[in-house]
Amino acid sequence: MSLLTGSSVLITGGTGSLGKALIAELLANHDPRRLVIFSRDELKQFELRKAVGDDPRLRWFLGDIRSRERLTRAFTGVDYVIHAAALKQVDTAEYNPFEFVETNVRGSQNVIDAAIDAGVKRVVALSTDKASSPINLYGATKLTGDRMFISGNHYAGSAETRFSVVRYGNVMGSRGSIVPVWKAMAERGESLPITDNRMTRFWITLPQAVQFVLSAFEIMQGGELYVPRIPSLKITDLAEAIAPGARTHEVGIRPGEKLHEEMISFDDARRTLLLPDRYVVTPHISGWGWEAPSDGSPVAEGFAYHSNTNEQWLDVEAIRALLNSGV
Repeated sequence: MSLLTGSSVLITGGTGSLGKALIAELLANHDPRRLVIFSRDELKQFELRKAVGDDPRLRWFLGDIRSRERLTRAFTGVDYVIHAAALKQVDTAEYNPFEFVETNVRGSQNVIDAAIDAGVKRVVALSTDKASSPINLYGATKLTGDRMFISGNHYAGSAETRFSVVRYGNVMGSRGSIVPVWKAMAERGESLPITDNRMTRFWITLPQAVQFVLSAFEIMQGGELYVPRIPSLKITDLAEAIAPGARTHEVGIRPGEKLHEEMISFDDARRTLLLPDRYVVTPHISGWGWEAPSDGSPVAEGFAYHSNTNEQWLDVEAIRALLNSGV
């Protein structure tokens, strides 16, 4: 039986790609007593309600994480929270920096405060590879949010609420994926734009991301930053897998974009443990009684988790097989 069975679960930003996949998985395999979708876009909620049907376990809550009062009301009676709401567009952040601070930083503090005040048991917050050694404002706001959620375990004091973070790379099948864009361009016979032929990225499927997020609830004590052990790929191999033999052209790295992604920095690696399926970046300070997992071992000296030095890789055939599988 899942930890979430019979409980009340809430997803902030629940109308996004991951939120939709989480809803399907939770309803099909975890049987929560109540599943609350919290988001600010009434049209997306309306469209999703039509898509998923009138399951009696679903609740729909219109609100913005910038409002602590609204979150506190939504969190009443909730046992577990998945915090997925965020502003995410890198270039948009550079033009609208404080809007990203308001949502990704102040909104995170509101989630922390509301969870503690409402007596939520566990909160898992979603991070991004751009939060590790950030070079753009979006990544900086997400790193700040990560640290706030980890420190939220201190902030909770004697309350039972615990907070952990999960961080992963590009999600195949998500709304912002380049895959459908390149497919459409290839069908029209157009040349595919590649940022830089040397570029590498971490890659995870949507079902894998969902399982990774939910698994954190089962093992977390509070204060962990979980990073999955996932493969990397070359952007040129992704293009070849999508459209064999298609023409490509380089367009150059955009402002705030990295040539290779990073999920654990050299400095954070000193606090990182290796588990069979993931890395755990341990908290700087853990006054709430955190203990290292018994199956974890320190990573090697000088370790950093970069997409270009990863031990696991997807070649063209492996990428194509994943694309054709529809996951």
